[in-house]
Amino acid sequence: MPLPFLTADRAFEAADDVALPFEDRDRWRRPYRPGPCRVGVAALWLLLASYVLFAAVIIALTGTLTEAGAIFGIALLVIAGALRLLRMGVWVSPHGLRRVSFLVTRTVPWEQVVAVRTVQQPVRWLGLPRTVQGQALMLVRRDRAADDMPTLMTTHNADFLGRVAAFDRATDAVEAWAAENTRG
Repeated sequence: MPLPFLTADRAFEAADDVALPFEDRDRWRRPYRPGPCRVGVAALWLLLASYVLFAAVIIALTGTLTEAGAIFGIALLVIAGALRLLRMGVWVSPHGLRRVSFLVTRTVPWEQVVAVRTVQQPVRWLGLPRTVQGQALMLVRRDRAADDMPTLMTTHNADFLGRVAAFDRATDAVEAWAAENTRG
């Protein structure tokens, strides 16, 4: 008895990328998945937080509640850092384009966006000072000079390191959102 849903040679449906009927387009969404580097680091931080929480319980049972509270606060900071790390990236909605970094979130309404384009240039490797040749998605705004274009994402950041095809799909999605919302 053939099981077509288990075979690898079946043709993919063209309707796989169609939005689900219950999806709300007014919500902020990231048009790509977080990369394995980002997810791995966040998982390690959450693992560390579990050990720190376990230490807080042991300290609460054997020591003072003040010390346990301090260790519990440290665990909460590590958890908040891991969640913020997972939230980093480029988010889009009909209201505008949002760039979420670790400490700062900046939102640009579509009325201020002139273009979103991919350029070939030296980019920072994993956000470190070392630069390598790669591609970057740049935001061109009405209220900024042409040489002051902020970089939204690169081929060598934590989401796309070693995943050029994923970078191309993500830039196409962000550029499509920009083209759709900056027309009017």
